[in-house]
Amino acid sequence: MGRGRLRVMLGAAPGVGKTFAMLEEGRRLLDGGKDVAVAIVETHGRAATSALVDGLEVIPRRQIEHRGVKLDEMDLDAVLARHPDIALVDELAHTNAPGSLHAKRWEDVQAILDAGIDVISTVNIQHIESLNDVVQQITGVPQRETIPDSVLRSADQVELVDLTPQSLRDRLAQGLVYPAGRVDAALSNYFRLGNLTALRELALLWLADEVDTALQAYRAEQGIKQSWEARERIVVALTGGPEGDTLLRRGARIAQRSGGGQLFAVHVTSPDGLVGPDAGVLAGQRALVETLGGSFHQLVAEQVPSALVDFARSVNATQLVIGVSRRSRLQTFFGGAGTSSTVIRLSGDIDVHIVSHSEAGKRSLPHVGGALSVRRRLIGLGLAVLGLPLLTLSLTLFRSAQSLPSDVLMFQLFIVIVALVGGIWPALLSAVIAGFLLDYFFVPPLYLIRIADPLHFLALIIFVVVAALVSLVVDQAARRARVAARASAEAEVLVAVAGGVLQGADALQALVSRLRDSFGMTSVLLRQGDETVAVSSDPEIASGADQRTTLPLGEGAQIEVVGHPLEPSDRRILGAFVSQLESALVQRRLTTEAEGAKPLAEADRLRSALLAAVSHDLRRPLAAATAAVSSLRSPDIKLSPADRAELLATADESLVALGTLVTDLLDVTRLQAGVIGVALRPVALDDVVGGALDELRLSPGEVTLELTAVPMVDADAALLQRAVVNLLSNAIRFSPPGSPPVLSTSQFGDHVQLRVVDRGPGIPAEQRDDVFLPFQRLGDVDNSVGVGLGLSLSKGFVEAMGGTLEAEDTPGGGLTMVIELPVVRASRSLPVVEPSISTSAGTVEGGES
Repeated sequence: MGRGRLRVMLGAAPGVGKTFAMLEEGRRLLDGGKDVAVAIVETHGRAATSALVDGLEVIPRRQIEHRGVKLDEMDLDAVLARHPDIALVDELAHTNAPGSLHAKRWEDVQAILDAGIDVISTVNIQHIESLNDVVQQITGVPQRETIPDSVLRSADQVELVDLTPQSLRDRLAQGLVYPAGRVDAALSNYFRLGNLTALRELALLWLADEVDTALQAYRAEQGIKQSWEARERIVVALTGGPEGDTLLRRGARIAQRSGGGQLFAVHVTSPDGLVGPDAGVLAGQRALVETLGGSFHQLVAEQVPSALVDFARSVNATQLVIGVSRRSRLQTFFGGAGTSSTVIRLSGDIDVHIVSHSEAGKRSLPHVGGALSVRRRLIGLGLAVLGLPLLTLSLTLFRSAQSLPSDVLMFQLFIVIVALVGGIWPALLSAVIAGFLLDYFFVPPLYLIRIADPLHFLALIIFVVVAALVSLVVDQAARRARVAARASAEAEVLVAVAGGVLQGADALQALVSRLRDSFGMTSVLLRQGDETVAVSSDPEIASGADQRTTLPLGEGAQIEVVGHPLEPSDRRILGAFVSQLESALVQRRLTTEAEGAKPLAEADRLRSALLAAVSHDLRRPLAAATAAVSSLRSPDIKLSPADRAELLATADESLVALGTLVTDLLDVTRLQAGVIGVALRPVALDDVVGGALDELRLSPGEVTLELTAVPMVDADAALLQRAVVNLLSNAIRFSPPGSPPVLSTSQFGDHVQLRVVDRGPGIPAEQRDDVFLPFQRLGDVDNSVGVGLGLSLSKGFVEAMGGTLEAEDTPGGGLTMVIELPVVRASRSLPVVEPSISTSAGTVEGGES
């Protein structure tokens, strides 16, 4: 059964007649002999629409109660059970009530299509995900119900139900769309002539893109390449800010209008970690990219513009979408060319789209705070306050008319030292004070704040500027070193977390312990409901000022962190821990559910196999016996003595086979339940082999015996004989003519092996475990030989006696079944028994039976 076909009626606005067109098409198909059913339709009280529903089969809806309100939804199970040829499903973008199987109606439609049912549905242009923001700009009304573009584009047929804007307004004014009380408000708001015209244009453009995509698909299928143009590839640059959603939707529209172009989203991260995006915003944009049918990529590079252009060239991009810079005009003036200008300069033949957004120009001036510790700043300040007077005093002792340049250089050296120690503010303060000291003590006229020579004034200005620049460089270097150290520590933490989760058996405990160690907390407690899932504590680092922080997690869980207050910079790495914990909780729940479902799945499989056995394999001998007995009892049939004997023999064989099958089914049930009765006692293998040969009624030459003197084994003779009978039966059935199976015995240490060897087709190594499952007939298409329980029962019997049953390759081709059992313990040991087997065919001693 193939997948159903999806046909969508697309409209520019409510009231254009999508539902009407869907119902008309349903009636036409019904008249043409198709099985059509209405899965769900929303008439909205429109008489003409309701009239079209009459005569069509309507599948009853399902009621869902939510917060005391009963909501009607499409009954997906009823639709699948009814299984019409064509199902009519209105409002494809509808959001289902909480408690439904799927969150969205389009997901229900996918399930219907998977069942092989064709679907005709409806949707408005404002519900398409990539057009959502454009429609909101046009109408001022946000649309919360959307469908991914990929769903609509995967439809086999999309038809535009078109109506001119004025005609739609006329219909609205006549009360054919909304009740009279809503008409005036609708005409003056959503249904304004300009809105409807813009929405209609959007719908026509979207459908035109779809037609072009279909044409390209046809050309690809037919191998037409003569006039094929290069496919458009659009790269959208993301900064991690809120404007990313706007850029992505614009890029998606460009890709769609170019005939199904590819969409790439890329975010470039600085390697020093100085600029960190909001992880939540970036995660949301990643999800939006996937919804729009694109791919997300993250790069690490020092130069963002060159990285963007290089990536665009690596994917053969034709267009690059970037946002207007968020830097203010003041930043642009002092900071030079921004990312946008550099990208345009480097882009070459790649078209660059600069998209405006609401965040443009909102970034404030950068913070000029130092990155050094308070202690180092205080030391630098003390060095400046104490060192400058000492330096001035020392230089005045050697002052001369020619010493001014060297004095300036000494003060410059001192400022550099202060900058290295204390950073920018102590260095700037030292530069200003040093300027006054130089002027007062060393620049003529002395002991006055006055400069006679303009060159001396210029030298002082340069002196202060150089000191400021050096201090800024030192401050930036310290900042980068601190951020790099933190980034390195965060990376080590994340690697350790990932390694602990992957390698440890208890991922939750590993994450909780690592979280406490990473932040030096007193304790970390993970709860799910009333259950304490994991806890890690260290009382030695507790203090009276410990702060308790509680963070909610998914799966109804929360994590409680007790210790020092968390810094804002800790929140990002803490978010990584939270994400990992949520994933681990989901994995824990899924694992628990899977473990709980295993017995149910196994029981269901056995139940299904048992029903199949009862319906076929048990019915066959029962039917044969019933037919034979009925023929014998019928007064209308005259039977000869030979016929009566044959019917009696048939009935006897069928009833024996039926008894064997019932016994096997009961035995496998007892094995599954673990209640098989086992009576261990010393058993001689030659007795078991002889009983098996007698039970199979084998003639000489059907089995080759290679029995050696072996000790007695601890076993249940009846169960062991049944296992050997099953293995011999299989070996005989699969052995080629002239190559009878071989049955041999041998001893290895304190175990005895019984081997059943055949030269048949054998079993592939990857299927050997499957042959011991109940109701398996690997490579056996003859259903007259049983229900596939022989090997399963044999393995169960042997393992119940403390032995093993394994399958091995026979050298030269074939299969060898090896039964291994422990010998009788020393306190119960008996003499070794020489093999001497009596069968119905005679006595066999190490030869052929």
